[in-house]
Amino acid sequence: MTTFTEPFRLRVMKALTSCLQEITIANGYNFDLATSVFRGRMIFGENDPIPMVSILEPPLPLDRLGRPLNSSVTNGPWDILIQGFVKDDREHPTDPAHMLMADVKKRLAVESKRKQTLPAHGFNPFGMNERGMKNRVEQFTIGPGVVRPPEEAVSTKAYFWLTLSLQIVEDNFDPFG
Repeated sequence: MTTFTEPFRLRVMKALTSCLQEITIANGYNFDLATSVFRGRMIFGENDPIPMVSILEPPLPLDRLGRPLNSSVTNGPWDILIQGFVKDDREHPTDPAHMLMADVKKRLAVESKRKQTLPAHGFNPFGMNERGMKNRVEQFTIGPGVVRPPEEAVSTKAYFWLTLSLQIVEDNFDPFG
């Protein structure tokens, strides 16, 4: 069995980052995010790249993970927020944000169908559902998303918010498993 040095949830966040970094023009997308996907950043400045994407957890956990009696294993949804920023169009400021959100949704849809390696069967989102994994992502749901124009209190750039709801199984006694 594989021994991991990082907690399961951090491994998932890193795998999601790598997934979104595959959004490049060379891979058939409209944008290049190869060097502009960040985890855990809420504040960006003028020197940060545009377009860019930030991966965050909601500020208040929904605590929806179920726990059977007499078990340390929880399973259920874990929500992740993906926020993308773009240089807005003067005439139609949110059009580029719709385009970037579409690229992100397209890449996530491809990831949702990733197959497990042989001889296992089934899906393996983000490489986090291989046979024998104690903690795993079994599937996920891509939310509808929302696009917003620049707002002084939030961002000087047009942006989108997208919810990704991961269906996870997690052993609380072994968060590194």
